[in-house]
Amino acid sequence: MAFSSTIWRLSASSYSIASSLCSLFKFRCSRISFSNSISATTSLGNLLSSNKFLRLAATKPLLSVQAVAAASKVATVKTLPKSRPWKPRVVKRPPLDDARFAEKLLSSPQLSLKSLPLLSSCLPSAPLSKQDKAWIEDNLLEAKDALGLASMEAEEGTPGAHLDTLLFLAFQHQESQRAKRSPYVRKAHSRLAFLGQFLLELAFAELFLQMFPRETTACLRERVLGLTHRKVLPSMIKAASMDRLVYPGEDLELLKRDIREPACRSVFWALTGAIYLTLGMPEVYRVLFEVFGMDIDGKTCQPQLRNIQDLDLLSPELDGRRLSWQEICFHQALPGALFVEPRLFRACVPPGMHQFRGNLWEAESLPNVKHILGYPLPVADSNAEVTAARNIELELGLQLCFLHPSVHKLEHPRFTFERLEYLGQKIQDVIMAERLLMNHLDQPGVWLAEKHRRLLINRLCSRYLRDLKLHHYVVYGGERKELFDKIRRMRNFAVTGVSQAIHGLGYAVYGRPEVRRLMFKVFNFEQSESPI
Repeated sequence: MAFSSTIWRLSASSYSIASSLCSLFKFRCSRISFSNSISATTSLGNLLSSNKFLRLAATKPLLSVQAVAAASKVATVKTLPKSRPWKPRVVKRPPLDDARFAEKLLSSPQLSLKSLPLLSSCLPSAPLSKQDKAWIEDNLLEAKDALGLASMEAEEGTPGAHLDTLLFLAFQHQESQRAKRSPYVRKAHSRLAFLGQFLLELAFAELFLQMFPRETTACLRERVLGLTHRKVLPSMIKAASMDRLVYPGEDLELLKRDIREPACRSVFWALTGAIYLTLGMPEVYRVLFEVFGMDIDGKTCQPQLRNIQDLDLLSPELDGRRLSWQEICFHQALPGALFVEPRLFRACVPPGMHQFRGNLWEAESLPNVKHILGYPLPVADSNAEVTAARNIELELGLQLCFLHPSVHKLEHPRFTFERLEYLGQKIQDVIMAERLLMNHLDQPGVWLAEKHRRLLINRLCSRYLRDLKLHHYVVYGGERKELFDKIRRMRNFAVTGVSQAIHGLGYAVYGRPEVRRLMFKVFNFEQSESPI
């Protein structure tokens, strides 16, 4: 009796579920007849597993929670197998044998120059093909004529002998035909542009620091941005009659911005790197102002007006009239000068810093700072008075490096580390870019730029300074010091500025070798990389 009642209840529940499903999907219950519980379960399972049920279920409203729960107990719906994602077929080439691999390395132009490692690292990784040489024969004379280098002849074995190759690489941006067909050309162009980007920033930093000695670094950055913005570069390239070399047979003004501006910017950076490697920085200035016609007094180069009054004294060579770019780029230090870059040092360290001599910081903190940094460096001078004068100026520069803007900037805008920080940031970028180019010969410019960013990121640079315990000697204003003591993360940018100011001071006093010593021996920038 109990068994028959159980069978009756199961058949009744199955019939009710089937009736609800049929009424929902506009089926008639008369089409489905159940003789017993087994036939009801089988018919309902066939209905749920049929393709017609799945098609209707995709278009009709969802079942109620009770109906879905009841249907799941009776039968399970079969799901369709997921389609596998399409994978492109890659034809893998067999690895080169030892003889062919050695021949490929020995024939690489990057290993042909032992005396010029930076220049050789920017050459292509494979010899130029016939199509590359044909482009050089057809267009190189026009490019040299536009740059004012048509009459230049270089001797064999000098950097100028590789000018033709580097100029060819400078015009092969990613959208050009040669770059699309030759990976080694595309990679070499990106490496040249990677170096030229930071060289251009350093060139304008040195120029504007000496040309506008009273302006703040914010004004200087706005001037640089107005001259090198990507919207301005296409018009400069067209004014220099190089648009046909960038996009042959097309008008730059008719192209879309997302196509025109990246290509012109990449070519502009690569041209800067090519001219610097072969002819030097003075020729870079000549090309910028005479060929591309950069106007410092133009509207795009004017900074915003700021209510900052600077009444402190200037060095006599910077006071008075504004220096021209010819006087700055062709200036050379006299024999026996105190510094490698004397005018640049005077533009960053004001003469009024002598009033800080003999203060408490100089007595307590300066000896520890000099001991950690290894200052002063031994220099062979003909006179002991020159060495003593250099050491005094170096101590004043170190005191300025640790002087935060919150102390004296409102009354004395130049009694801060901001100008040295601006110079140090640019020279850091150039030195790190040169080192990455020489250490990674097979990597493109995009990879080098990401590596460069990870090594010089702000919080890691501040950590390098904190590891040497130099952050304890930074002088802050009262309110700013209380804020930094509460929130340490806000102090990282200030500590980074101190680190960059030290590099800028070392560059102005001792030159580029000192910047390399500070970066890779004292602070050890390559010890770790940002995980971001």
